Amino acid sequence: MQSISSATAGTATGAGVAARAVEVWKVYGSSEITRVDALAGVTLDLQRGRFTAIMGPSGSGKSTLLHCLAGLDRVTGGQVWIGDVRVDALGDRALTRLRREQVGFVFQLYNLLSTLTAEENITLPLAIGGRKPDRAWLDLIVETLGLGDRLGHRPAQLSGGEQQRVACARALVSRPEVVFADEPTGNLDSRSGAEVLGFLRRSVRELGQAVVMVTHDPTAAAYADRVVFLVDGRIVGELADPTAARVLERMKHLGAREA
Repeated sequence: MQSISSATAGTATGAGVAARAVEVWKVYGSSEITRVDALAGVTLDLQRGRFTAIMGPSGSGKSTLLHCLAGLDRVTGGQVWIGDVRVDALGDRALTRLRREQVGFVFQLYNLLSTLTAEENITLPLAIGGRKPDRAWLDLIVETLGLGDRLGHRPAQLSGGEQQRVACARALVSRPEVVFADEPTGNLDSRSGAEVLGFLRRSVRELGQAVVMVTHDPTAAAYADRVVFLVDGRIVGELADPTAARVLERMKHLGAREA
């Protein structure tokens, strides 16, 4: 088994923390009439070697939180850390480099380039940075995902599940501090979705990866070690060692609270 070497030995986040939000606010609108607090003082630690799911009603701020943690969106207030790097304090160039080297992101719509092969899509983040892949690491990811005979195919020649597995491989190829996944099974059938979730689970258990996933699906959340619940931009609770039934029950209570 090959383990990930942590890219940072952060003192700011602590040895076991891959990412952290500290009193994070994300506000849209500048007047009392138009102001929307998408995030309202969120503090959250995300551990290395742990799979965390983020859930909540529509409009609760879960995707906004994911994007802020990944450096895809700027926070209005508070701090965001990846390893020992304070993300919200970075300039544009440093932020781009951080996203490329320390963050993996899996989108619901795959975001693969149609003119590139599966292997070229996987190694694209490294190519952009002028780096060559660690062949042993790449081979391990490809083998784990079962993509060995699909590397020469372009996205149009792959099923939805295969495309998402390529996206997962791309997210892991740079050995990031943390992988974020935004509804990664939203466009997949149940079998393909289970394959992708199973790989994310394996990447945590076998490769030591930190994975943070936004989902609305209790079955998907049950693959996680921990589920964090948001309502109106605030963390309102969490659940350890979740099952689909327990997650569904908690979500029913959140819906009643929202009403």
